[in-house]
Parts: sequence; C-alpha cells; structure tokens
Amino acid sequence: MVSAVRVPTSFADLSREDLAVLVPELLLCGHLIDRSGMPHLIGAFGREGMTQVAIEEWMAASPIYTKRMQRALAFEGDGVVTIFKGLQLDIGAPPQFMDFRYRVIDHDHGEFWLDHCGALMDVEPMGDEYVTSMCHDIEDPTFDATALATNPHAQVRPVHRPPRRPADRTPHCKWTVTIDDAHTPPPVPEGLVTLGRSRAAAVELSPIDTRGPGRHDYSDVLLSDLRFSDFSHSALVRMAEEVCLQQHLLTLGFLLAVRSRTDEESAMTIARRQFTGIAGLTSERIRNALGLPGDLEGLAAVLAVHPAFNPRQYVEVTTTLVDRLFLTIRRAGGSDADGAWPSMIDGAHLEPLDALLRGVSPRFSARVVEETDTALTVEVVTGEAPAKEASEVALTRFSTGADFAFTDRGIPLPLTVV
Repeated sequence: MVSAVRVPTSFADLSREDLAVLVPELLLCGHLIDRSGMPHLIGAFGREGMTQVAIEEWMAASPIYTKRMQRALAFEGDGVVTIFKGLQLDIGAPPQFMDFRYRVIDHDHGEFWLDHCGALMDVEPMGDEYVTSMCHDIEDPTFDATALATNPHAQVRPVHRPPRRPADRTPHCKWTVTIDDAHTPPPVPEGLVTLGRSRAAAVELSPIDTRGPGRHDYSDVLLSDLRFSDFSHSALVRMAEEVCLQQHLLTLGFLLAVRSRTDEESAMTIARRQFTGIAGLTSERIRNALGLPGDLEGLAAVLAVHPAFNPRQYVEVTTTLVDRLFLTIRRAGGSDADGAWPSMIDGAHLEPLDALLRGVSPRFSARVVEETDTALTVEVVTGEAPAKEASEVALTRFSTGADFAFTDRGIPLPLTVV
C-alpha cells in the first residue's frame, strides 16, 4: 500500500500493486458520476429530462474516450473484439459492478450479457418507468454511440432486458453486436462534434514504456476479465490517466446537455452539485482502497491521484505538505480552458473541494489563502468536530456502488471465436 510517509505526487509514484487496485476503483467512481448527477437533473427537468441529458452526455463523450483507450493500449480495430475490449476499460462498464460477459462468433458478430448490473440494482427500486428509461431509452442510442468509435456500421440490439420478467431473471440483460456494411451509420451527435474540439479530446498523456515486467498493451486475445495486476507499471499509469480523462469528458458532455436546457447560473449549480457528490465518495473509496490514514499525509496522497485533479497533463494543480497542507489550482491548464471540474472550484464555491477533503476525514475543510485571476490557493484546516456529510454525497451514497467490493477472480480466460 501507499506509505504514510512517502506521499505520491502522481500516478507514476505509486507501486504497480497499488495502481492495479486503483484503476478499477477509478472506473467504478467514473460510473457513479451519473448517480451523483441524476437526482439533481430529476429535480430540475423531471425523469424525461434526466433521460435526455444522460443520452446526450454519453453520446458526446464515449466515442472520444473509447478511441483514446484503443490507441493507448494498441487494440485498434474494426470488429466486435475491439468493441468488447473497449467496454472492459470504460467507465460505463466498470468491472464486476457491471459484470459484462462476452461471446465472439466472428469478426462481425458477438454477444454480451450482464450477469450482474449494479446500475439496475440502483434503479430497480425506483420502478419500471426509471428502469425503462435506463435500459431502453438511454442504452439504445448510447451503446451504438460507443460502438461508433470502432465501426460506424456496428449495431447493438437487445435479446432481452429489464424490466425483469420474472423479477429475478438472470442474466440481467443480453445483447447482440452485429457489424454489416448495409447498416446505416447513426448521425454524428452534435455534442460529440463540440467535445471533439476540447482540450481533453486531444491531450497527450504518458507514453507506455515497454520495458519492465507485465503486459504493456491489450493487442492480443480478448480476455474474459482484465486482471489489472497483469499489466506493467507504465501501462497502469496510462490507464489511470485515461480513466480520469473519461470522467472529465463525461462531465463536459453533461454540462453541454444541461446548458442547452437552462440558464448558466442554474447549469453551474447542477454541475457543482454533481461534482460535490462524486468528489467526496471518490476520496473515500481511494483512501480505503489504498489503506491511507485519515491525516494530512493521507489526504495529500488522495489529492495526488483523485480524478478531479488528474491527469496532470490536463489539470495544473500542486500540493505542498510541510506541517501544513496547501493546494493550488492554476487557471492555465486544459481543464480550465474546457470548463472542467477544477474550474468549478473558486473562493465562493468550495463545496466540491470540502466534500473531497472530507472523504478522507470529516474534520477537514478548505480555507482560501489567495485567489487571483491565475490561481486559487487554499489551506486544509482541521476542525475540532467532524462536519456533517454533504447532502450531495449522501445522495450519491444511495448507489450500491458506494460500498461495492472488488474480488479476485483468478486467471482470466481467453475468449476465442466460437
């Protein structure tokens, strides 16, 4: 685990073992962004408005980050195997919580099903209308949008899906993937075009060093599961950076969709509430996963790897820990140019940052030291009494993902053509 003495400053400072623990955590926390945002969308726009925002945000973001991950890990292609590999590294399908299983028939045909769907477990208690919104209205266009990054002629179609009949039906859903040149490619979403011009879409991240032990890419056979400990230190660093970027891209897509429905002040209020909810829960999961203490050293370690402030090629932020802990967010990075999460924190809006800090210890809070046009510097102060958990974090905690525990599934199996 991360040492309580040696505080990392980036993903590269973590051990290979800790990175293998952290990457699936980042994938799961990225998935829970929507659990953080959706309650506020329902309050503002109702169930149908929430559904449309979800569709637009995922259609804008997923083709971009899917293609980025393919290139990073050298598994670009135009068949179902490439589509399935991409899903295994997608915040829309975090391992085990969204337990995707795959069957490859040939280059152009395949199936996948979910033996367990954590998202369904979250939504099913809300009733069939919400289940239909997620499993029909949202999944239909967004699955095709994700496949679009691999092949514009790919179509993802249901065999069966919720609402479950009978109520305990397993697998939770099943889908076919078919690639056919006769399929008319879906129209390119407007949000995808806009997001394609963002700094996030084009930022260059850490190259993978092919020296040292472990897998450096995913260019060979499709595996039933990814065992992250099999990958090299350098590959895991790049994965972590890409997964954090996925979260920023999804949030930018979220903002585009929300801004099209309301005024700027209301849109930013919703976005900050989303950020607050996921920031706090993510800090808590990172601290627990890496076995970090609830002190300033533990907090500095969490800040170094928290997706709100990563990848560092996109977010310009520094922490200083010498008896006291200071955090400086500079306004010169790509994240500020795009209006991503760090730009939402300022002297008048510290709620997301306070939630993030309190995910490590409820006694922490941020105090503004200096704010200029170019940077915000805060000091982390320790209160005598623990603060009450932010309502936004409490809402996010309703997800079964909040307490989800990953398990060791052993050696993954190669999935070859049937």
